[in-house]
Amino acid sequence: MSFFKLGMDSVQEVLVLALMLVFIFAIMYSNISLLYKVGIGSLVFALVFVSTMANQALKRQREEEKKRLRQ
Repeated sequence: MSFFKLGMDSVQEVLVLALMLVFIFAIMYSNISLLYKVGIGSLVFALVFVSTMANQALKRQREEEKKRLRQ
């Protein structure tokens, strides 16, 4: 079952969803400066973006290996 169309497996999707929820609660219920909130937000965005890109690169590499084995 896929919540997002990120192309990830279920474990990765759950981890990304948990990271997003922790971020939302940290921003809403913390009493920290706006600068820190923006920093935390950019860090979370970067982690989600990097994990998505790494997963797509791994899938592409696996597809290329399958094509090489077929030839």
